[in-house]
Amino acid sequence: MDERLILVVEDDATLRELLSYRLEAHCEVATAVDGVDALEKIEERRPDLIVSDVMMPRMDGFTLLQELQERKETRAIPFIFLTARTDEDARLTGMRLGVDDFITKPFDMKQLISRTKRLLERVEVFSNRLDTQLGHDFSQRLMPTTLPEVPAYELFVRYEPSQQGGGDLLDWHALDDGRFFVALGDVMGKGLQAKFYAYSFLSYVRASLRARLSDTPRPASMMAHINTLLLSDQVLTDTFASFLLLVWDPDAHTLTFSNAGHCRPLIVEDGTARLVEESDLILGITPDATFEQHTLELSRNTAFLAYTDGLLEQPTADGSPLGEEGIRTLAEAAFSTHPPVDTLWNAGLDASPADTYNDDTLIFWLKRTADPSSARTHVSISNVDSEEPS
Repeated sequence: MDERLILVVEDDATLRELLSYRLEAHCEVATAVDGVDALEKIEERRPDLIVSDVMMPRMDGFTLLQELQERKETRAIPFIFLTARTDEDARLTGMRLGVDDFITKPFDMKQLISRTKRLLERVEVFSNRLDTQLGHDFSQRLMPTTLPEVPAYELFVRYEPSQQGGGDLLDWHALDDGRFFVALGDVMGKGLQAKFYAYSFLSYVRASLRARLSDTPRPASMMAHINTLLLSDQVLTDTFASFLLLVWDPDAHTLTFSNAGHCRPLIVEDGTARLVEESDLILGITPDATFEQHTLELSRNTAFLAYTDGLLEQPTADGSPLGEEGIRTLAEAAFSTHPPVDTLWNAGLDASPADTYNDDTLIFWLKRTADPSSARTHVSISNVDSEEPS
């Protein structure tokens, strides 16, 4: 049975029960005896469709529709009027108020069921299209479209959002002393809500970083600050996130990082990959969480690989996730290819029975080259591609 809710508003007890009985075979049904009772029921749970009589005591159907149209949260609820065959004035009034459909009394029950189904289907199609567009817009804002171009380094990013997936994010900022601050994250959850929280979360990170640019940004202290924001802000209540904060120093060839429950990155050197094991508790769990930072030195012909759990958890042919060992093997094979993120991306799909990744998936690959004069970047982000070799 469809879990969507239809509210039947009818003062005639017999007709009200008949409508409820026939419609509940297809979806959930709630009933109300008039407009006042309907508003109370809508406060308890917003219905997906309202079927209402016109003439009722205390509050008629016209007034009910007007009340709903004046409220943002109920304005878009589809509304069907039950009208008498000869009541043309009611039809005209309903049309002016924006009613979605009319059912004429006495009515054929099959016709009523068919019309409610079609109206709910149209609403679902519209809602899905809107969610897809909003999700795409949020996803675009969660990723940069350019990357820093630095001699002796190659930097590659591959990202694609999933309609069902949550909120992966990536941000970078150039510091005055030639270093770069990089943030990778994954907000727990699925779909549009997670992308919204990820967007809000990334806004906090950007604002916090810019407020502290006069000081040397320490990934561990930044992580503690963001954790406090998550736990204290009402918008982000019950929001959890894994995060990887990096300070990249191209002159010293170092990466200083703090990892709050994010997927463990890899160091790939001369085609051999190893895990970077240091990791702390994810953000948003407890105010007592502590975060440490660590420094890696990047020798020539060495890459740093970070990714989100869309890659880690993608199922393979036997049903098990790709996992850290699978990513390590694929990273070694991708090391000498260009761009390596595309090779790794395609190999992950080749190992899976699925045609696409089940979740938002982000791959970040930073490599110190053997040639100190070369520099190359490549970013592939949700149908936006750019490449800057030199």
